[in-house]
Formats: sequence, structure tokens, C-alpha cells
Amino acid sequence: MKKLLYILFIGISIQNVSGQDLKPQYQKFVKSFIDNVKNDRKEAVATAIKYPLRRENPIPSIKNKAEFVKRYAEIFDAKLKAEISKSDPAKDWSEVGWRGIMLNQGTMWMDTDGKVFSISYQSKVENDLKNKLIASEKNKLHPSIAKFKAPEVILETSKFRVRIDDLGNDNYRYASWSIKQSMSEKPDLIITNGKWFRDGTGGNNHYDFKKGNFLYQCYITVLGTKDSAPANLTIYQNGKEILNQDAKIVPR
Repeated sequence: MKKLLYILFIGISIQNVSGQDLKPQYQKFVKSFIDNVKNDRKEAVATAIKYPLRRENPIPSIKNKAEFVKRYAEIFDAKLKAEISKSDPAKDWSEVGWRGIMLNQGTMWMDTDGKVFSISYQSKVENDLKNKLIASEKNKLHPSIAKFKAPEVILETSKFRVRIDDLGNDNYRYASWSIKQSMSEKPDLIITNGKWFRDGTGGNNHYDFKKGNFLYQCYITVLGTKDSAPANLTIYQNGKEILNQDAKIVPR
């Protein structure tokens, strides 16, 4: 899922990021983190994680320290541990402005308090789990929407349940039901050929779906105020707004 870095850690394009040499005060906690990973101190590593730690859809986020310790080996396989263990705090970790501190080209991100808030690396165990969960999810959906490349997001407003899936080749599908309906039922509306857009560098993004003279926009808020809703559904007819509802993002 292409927006893991995005949705899951502020959606920036690594190719366009220029890091700065890591300050000595940051090198200190990075060095400690490296040492804990190198020696498999799971509890200590878990203390350095900012929760929930998001994983690629539909893998559930890691909610707390105890769950992280339990799932440690799913993420920290030999390859990731080697990359971290061999890294040099001064050379391989860099400060990227307000975005935080990244390892190499974005394998991992820390904030300036030493908390890891994103791990973009995916082990074989997680990849296999993702594929298994996707297959299970497809079996629970109405046949009309059971084919897709990857799940994107499920939104719920006061009236509607909206599911967005990646069909591949920059093609997204919108399916919606009444909030009282199940996704195993036939959707009231299905729209394909939707597009995804990044809104600035803060991670906010939205999807556009067009059908006739209607435009359906689904906004995802990653960086907002304390009063910002996690998401929003806005519908336009002939350019005129006819519906605007805040939405929550349904966890898997």
C-alpha cells in the first residue's frame, strides 16, 4: 500500500527530503536505541515506540508496549535488525526539519524526543500476514466489491459507511452503504477510476470520485488541530456542495 509512509507516517516523498547532520543530543538516544535492537532488548525497544504504531493495511496497529513485545519478531526480522545495528547515528540518521529523524532513506522515523513513530519496513512475516488478512477480508465482502489489489480506508459518517480500495494502476474504488448496512450487502453506490491526492507535506490527503455530475471527495486528516475530525465526506452536484459530513476512520 503506497501510502503507508503517507498515511502511516506523514506521507512525504523521500526522494524530495534533504536531511541535516544529526545533532549530538539526538545521537545519544539513537545510539541507545541501536544498542537495544542489537541486543534484542525488546522491553527497552518497546519503551522507545510511540503508540499506536501503524502497520500497513489491513495489519492492525500495535496499540501498546505489551502488544509490541508480543509482535516484535513480526517487524524486527534479521534484515531490519542488521540495518539498525550497523547504522551510524552521525551518518545514517538525519534530522529532517519538523518531520523528525529518519534512518537512511526513511526505513524508520523518530521524533526529537527519541520516540519511534513510524517503521516503513515490512518483513516477510508481515507481508504474508497482510496477504492472508486481505484474502479473509475479501471473503466477507459482497461479491461486487470482492476484487481489489489492496484495502485503503473505511470511513463512517452519521449516515454512511464508505469503503475505498486500491484496484491498481492509480485506480481507486468508492463503495458506500447506509450506516446500518453491512459490507457483506450490496453497496448502494460503487464508483471506480477514483484518484488520490496529497494535500501538502503534512500527510493530509484526499480521494476524488466522479459519477455523472456528482463529485465525491473523501478527506483524510493526518495533521490537523485538536478539533479536526479524522476524515470528511463532501459531495458536490454540478459544483454545488450538497453534503458535508465528518467521519471516523474504522480500524481493522
